[in-house]
Amino acid sequence: MGENNQIIGEDDYILLKDFKVETEVDEEKGFILCFWVYISNSNAFPSTILKQVYAETNSSPPLLVLDEKTLMIFPLTCLLNEALGPGNTDLPSEVPKVSAAIEHPQNNWIHVGYEVSSDFVRLYINGEIAGELHLSSLSNDNSMPNGSRKRTLIGITGDSNLQGFIHDAKVLPSTLSIKEQYVKDPPLRLSIDESSISDIEEDNGFWNIVGGKASCRRIFSLDVLLLNTFGQPVNKELEVVASLLYAHNWLPVEKTNDEEPPLLASCDGIEFASCDRPCKLSKGRASFKLKISKLSSKCDNRQFCIKFGVSKLEGYRFLEDFSPSIRCISRNRTPRTSTIVWKKISAVHPVNGSQPFGLDDSSCEPKHNTVHEAKLSPTSKRVRLGEAKISAVDQHSEECNSLASKQNQVENGFGSRLEARPENFEEMNTSLSDSESTGARDSALKSVSSRGHSVPDVTIFRYCLGGLTDRSLLLKEIATTVSDEEISGFGEQVSLYSGCSHHRHQIKMAKRLIDEGTVAWNLISQNNLQVQWESAVFEIEEQFMKIASCSSRSLTQQDFELLRKIAGCQEYMAQENFEKMWCWLYPVAYTLSSDWVNEMWNSTSPKWIEGFITKEEAELSLQGSRGLQEPGTFILRFPTSRSWPHPDAGSLVVTYVGTDYSLHHKLLSIDNVYSSGVREKNVKVKPLQDMLLEEPELSRLGRIMRRH
Repeated sequence: MGENNQIIGEDDYILLKDFKVETEVDEEKGFILCFWVYISNSNAFPSTILKQVYAETNSSPPLLVLDEKTLMIFPLTCLLNEALGPGNTDLPSEVPKVSAAIEHPQNNWIHVGYEVSSDFVRLYINGEIAGELHLSSLSNDNSMPNGSRKRTLIGITGDSNLQGFIHDAKVLPSTLSIKEQYVKDPPLRLSIDESSISDIEEDNGFWNIVGGKASCRRIFSLDVLLLNTFGQPVNKELEVVASLLYAHNWLPVEKTNDEEPPLLASCDGIEFASCDRPCKLSKGRASFKLKISKLSSKCDNRQFCIKFGVSKLEGYRFLEDFSPSIRCISRNRTPRTSTIVWKKISAVHPVNGSQPFGLDDSSCEPKHNTVHEAKLSPTSKRVRLGEAKISAVDQHSEECNSLASKQNQVENGFGSRLEARPENFEEMNTSLSDSESTGARDSALKSVSSRGHSVPDVTIFRYCLGGLTDRSLLLKEIATTVSDEEISGFGEQVSLYSGCSHHRHQIKMAKRLIDEGTVAWNLISQNNLQVQWESAVFEIEEQFMKIASCSSRSLTQQDFELLRKIAGCQEYMAQENFEKMWCWLYPVAYTLSSDWVNEMWNSTSPKWIEGFITKEEAELSLQGSRGLQEPGTFILRFPTSRSWPHPDAGSLVVTYVGTDYSLHHKLLSIDNVYSSGVREKNVKVKPLQDMLLEEPELSRLGRIMRRH
């Protein structure tokens, strides 16, 4: 769309009702019409998107029609045997048409190409031929007058209530390529970057955010991306503004009783009304740090959502994105109760550090501290079930065993071998008071500081308070200037200050991830700015197998397709695309390098981890011809929304059919199961797959059904 830094012009996107183009139809040469179309809503089908207008006959038959998930294009009436009479608006029902199935026709950009000649009409969808209609049986020598005939194509108006936009509409000679026009000037879209979400707890598709009065609400952060329809970032001089709406009707949430804005933007420790603090896009990315001052409980328990939109372009639906429904809760309030909810499982599995792994898909950045770490986490009131059995493997203290005894009194959740926590965990007041916890944490911080490291406290605070993009940039800067010992100390302090020990795992990984990623890109690119994806996959696979310590299993074509989607590239890959892919792949490979997960990855009968799959593929695989498969059927996958330095990057997710005959997604946070204490006691620990199958909610391994 012109120069990268230009703003969006008024003529770049035209409302359907305002669209109008004129062309000359030449009997011998023909022409092509191509354009991008975006349908934001349609209340009735079929809906005419474009129609033909003939001033001399006062007729307006349809040209392009949407019928639910079918796009239909009709030949021009001037190419038919019979012209329409004055005032006619419909083609005869027997007139053939060209149709193409569109999976998601609404709220998506579709490129339509219409090629016309005296012999045929062709329909192109997204650069590819979708259908062809030969006109030899429909036309005669007298159907088109000598010379040429002018007609006008306009957007439909009136009772259809069709709303949408046209972008980059062109009438061109038939000698040009529609496929070239498809890639030439793709439209834009705004999208929340799920991998950047921080300090938001996810729960079955909802967001739980701690808000309310100033002393309790917490900052959460995320990034919004400006992309073209191919998923590539676009640099435009635009500002994005966030606003809080009710999820059920998208109306603005009112101010609080003390006239405080419902959504606040945090900037240098100062809170502003979010509408007064739009974020400027930089290289296609805008980073938000927000707080919510309005509680759902004060609004009849209604749910909220956050709308992100480009300033001064209100109503451009494709330049808006909406968060999932939000429950804004107070610090001490339980978000929701459920009879069966997995939040954490604890077992013994060695990846790094001294942390158990847990099942938790309700939190983008959960507090993964074990019971004996409770002293270091003043804000965490999470307790876990089944700790007594785990303590038999790794005895921490009498306090730990005492807490475990309380946990075992709760009946819901996992059994004794894998750990869970009930939904009402925040009501179980087993944590220390804020003052006690703060004192213990300060003591621990001083203890780590006494070991000596050069990273200043302000850097630690910046990391803890920053979003994923901020953390990534900070780690890249630190990793090039400090030693391994110093970055390890930095990870310890971040974990202690934040109360989330999984930060330590990602920070310690930073040096190797950055260094090996740089080497890999240099080998792939050979000093070129872009490389062909197909030529890069060989080096990517080699690096992956080396990091994962896997020589017997290579990546499949489906694995590479998912990696390309994560990279956000098509035929060619730039360094930015490679880095996005690498930040997801490296933690996954690092997890697979551990003994237990490596064993599961290399297993072919049964195939415990079938490859890199999306959440949608896992859900589809668990749906049989008569509905969901048997309760207890599960699939293991790596979440595509977790990239380094997210604390859950490289973790496994269990997607399973619950006893309530619904699908669940729970995070297996694998961190630390063969601690040095465990090895010293010579305790034999069961394989991870055995412990999974012993859980009452998991009974048999599902299979991946890929769509070809």
